Amino acid sequence: MTLAMMLIISALLSIILMMISFWLPQMLPDTEKLSPYECGFDPLGSARLPFSIRFFLVAILFLLFDLEIALLLPTPWAINLPHPSTTITWTSMIILLLTIGLIYEWVQGGLDWAE
Repeated sequence: MTLAMMLIISALLSIILMMISFWLPQMLPDTEKLSPYECGFDPLGSARLPFSIRFFLVAILFLLFDLEIALLLPTPWAINLPHPSTTITWTSMIILLLTIGLIYEWVQGGLDWAE
C-alpha cells in the first residue's frame, strides 16, 4: 500500500467520523439533554456560590506533587547511563525535596481538610 493511498483512506475515514459525530447527537434531542444540568435533578440555588479555598489549595498541591513525581519517571532508563551514581543522587534529591515539601504542608495545615 502506498503512502498516498494510506493518506486518502485516513482522510476519508476522518471525514466520515466527523460527519457521523455531528449528525448523530442531533437525531433525538431530549428535554433532559437540552437542559443545562444533566445530573438528574433540578439545580438548587445559584451556580455562582463561592467555593471554599481548600478545594483550590488541595488541587494545586496535587498538581504540584504530581508534576514533581513525573520527574522520577525516566529514572529506570537513566540507571543505564555511564554514571548511575549521578542518577541516584538526583533521584534522592527529588525525593528529599518532595518529602520536605510534604512535611512543610503538613506542619502549615495545608492537608487538614476540616478546621
